[in-house]
Amino acid sequence: MRLFILYLHIFLFHFPSFSSSSSNLLYHPEDSYSLLHFKSSFTIDTENLACPEQPQKTATWKNGTNCCSWHGVTCDTVSGHVIGLNLGCESLQGKIYSNSTLFHLANLQSLNLSSNDFSGTHFHSKFGGFQSLKHLDLSYCNIQGEVPSQISNLSKLISLHLSRNAELSWNETTFKSFMHNATILEELFLEETDMSLINPNLLNLIFNQSSSLISLSLQETGLSGNWRKSILCLPSIQDLDMSKNDNLEGLLPDLSCSTSLRILDLSNCLFKGPILLSFSNLTYLTSLSLKGKFPSLTYLGLSDNKLSGRVPNWLLGIDSLEYLGLSHNMFTSMDQFSGNHWHNLHGLDLSFNLLAGDISLSICNTSSLLLLNLAHNKLTGIIPQCLANLPPLEVLDLQMNKFYGTLPSKFTKHCDLRTLNLNGNLLEGVLPKSLSNCEYLEALNLGGNKLEDRFPYWLQTMQNLEVLVLRGNKLYGPIANIDIKNPFLSLIIFDISNNNFTGPLPKVYIQNFVAMKNVIQVDKDSNSQYLEWKVFGDMTYYDPVTMTVKGNNIVMVKIPIAFANIDLSQNKFDGEIPNFIGELRALKGLNISHNRLTGPIPQSIGNLSNMESLDLSSNVLTGVIPAELTNLNGLEVLNLSHNHLMGEIPQGMQFNTFSNDSYEGNIGLCGFPLSKKCGTEQHSPPSPKFWSEDKFGFGWKPVAIGYGCGTVFGIGLGCCVLLIGKPRWLVMIFGGQPKRRVNRRRTRVRRTNGSTMNHMVQMS
Repeated sequence: MRLFILYLHIFLFHFPSFSSSSSNLLYHPEDSYSLLHFKSSFTIDTENLACPEQPQKTATWKNGTNCCSWHGVTCDTVSGHVIGLNLGCESLQGKIYSNSTLFHLANLQSLNLSSNDFSGTHFHSKFGGFQSLKHLDLSYCNIQGEVPSQISNLSKLISLHLSRNAELSWNETTFKSFMHNATILEELFLEETDMSLINPNLLNLIFNQSSSLISLSLQETGLSGNWRKSILCLPSIQDLDMSKNDNLEGLLPDLSCSTSLRILDLSNCLFKGPILLSFSNLTYLTSLSLKGKFPSLTYLGLSDNKLSGRVPNWLLGIDSLEYLGLSHNMFTSMDQFSGNHWHNLHGLDLSFNLLAGDISLSICNTSSLLLLNLAHNKLTGIIPQCLANLPPLEVLDLQMNKFYGTLPSKFTKHCDLRTLNLNGNLLEGVLPKSLSNCEYLEALNLGGNKLEDRFPYWLQTMQNLEVLVLRGNKLYGPIANIDIKNPFLSLIIFDISNNNFTGPLPKVYIQNFVAMKNVIQVDKDSNSQYLEWKVFGDMTYYDPVTMTVKGNNIVMVKIPIAFANIDLSQNKFDGEIPNFIGELRALKGLNISHNRLTGPIPQSIGNLSNMESLDLSSNVLTGVIPAELTNLNGLEVLNLSHNHLMGEIPQGMQFNTFSNDSYEGNIGLCGFPLSKKCGTEQHSPPSPKFWSEDKFGFGWKPVAIGYGCGTVFGIGLGCCVLLIGKPRWLVMIFGGQPKRRVNRRRTRVRRTNGSTMNHMVQMS
């Protein structure tokens, strides 16, 4: 007995891996060495934006301590071997080489290295050596190359996550072999890997033995070709994402055998044809980019496909539906629906389809609708008055249709609207003052209609209004400078172009555009860099706007929150451009072209360092181009044409990139890029004009030619008048003696001093 105790003591002394640690866990020194060596082969990326700040797991890894107590490490309680390694979001940076000690951990059952930076690392065949592995997560790691055939050895895998490795590719043989062996695989996430070499019609054969698959994501994997509708039959599938394969076409798949589906996303593909009735059998569906008598279905989105025909009736009976998105398809009609069916509906987006006819008044029965987007269709008729007072509606977008008649006129004090976009219709009449009741309004776009009224000064008190677009109507008269404190406090887009406004520029408004004076710094990687409105889940609505840049209309689908723009072009404004316009430092675009503005270009415009587009063309501006404008380093578009500017064009920075078009029609300008060189002779500025050349059809050149020719003709005619003495009153004014009237006859010939002469007798 004593001998046994002695041997046991020696054994435990010399083999500490089998002694108890402070955490009562056994461990193996060789595993500790492998982990420490693996850790030392990387640096820590302190600027890893993919993960939130968190304590480093590897900071607890100390030599001489029990590795089973280290953060991120899991050991088998019996053998003491490391069976789990979780270093996800550890901010590791470096390469995993084929001789890495990671591959010495042969007993691993779970390996998570996601969201680290292993750029340049190939998917080594040695990953196939972890034959006990059940969970492998290498997503967001920047690993590359072709997935090795040895991955087929991982027959015990339950989950495989390789998403967001854009340079990682599959070949068809490897993928088929892997799926054949992975008989208990439940989760397969391959989004944004390269599967372009795989024929999508073989997926049915590849997956036909995958009765265990519960979650499958093949989003944006480059699948292409003509998809057979019976391609997928996964009896256990609950979450299926095939979205963003924009070269994948064919009929919408028949998923009648996948009755367990809860989440389905087939958006941004090229599927066409009607929505199959079989979708109505997916009774467990909770999120769709599709849905049907679904007691739990809340989200259905099939946007960005080529679906056609009528919106199916079975959609109208989904009581639980909160969002229906069918935009960017080819639907032609939709049956009337009852608000009793969609009493939970928050968002309805049928924009960019071929819908025709009137808006059904039954839409007014919905009691929960927050967003209604029917933009870019062929809808007609009069806009239902109920949409002006339909709480809790916040977004109403009916732009680019054929609605006629007047605007809804009875906006109540309970108005919850934040966005009202009726741009590009056939609406007439005046602007309803009741709109001022919508105190939460952030974007008002009534452009491209036939509205005829004065400027709606009563909008200036709306403290939340950020976007005001009234362009392309028949609005008229001067814009009164109502003296209130902070008019249009939040406005960042002010577009009243292409109307009939007269008088001076609205200086009081411009001077008090407070939001345009503050430059907002926005992280380009931020998710909140645009004016947006979210209603449910992934559904996001962006306020679009149309801008005029150098005569071309440009649609801005998303408005950056740091974007500020003023467009007063195509009106009849006169007077000078105020110098304080240089205080609007957030301005990205300024267009005051095609007016009757006079005076110099303010030097203060050079302070607008964020300016990208400046159009002052077709006015009567005089003087030189301020050298301060060369400070506009971000200026991409400049148009100063058709004014009375003179002198040398400033040089440097962006001014070296502009062409002749930016300056044409200014006879007094010289220097690059014009062919006219600047000399010592100073040209006098031409007399100012008080009409717009574009409205009369001719400019200064034909006037000058006519003036010169008229002068020559007049001088010649005057000389002729003085010589012949007619008319007498005009000749006498210039001091001449008018000749008397003459009767001419021949007299007798008399000789005088031997000479002969004919006399002309002058008779008065």
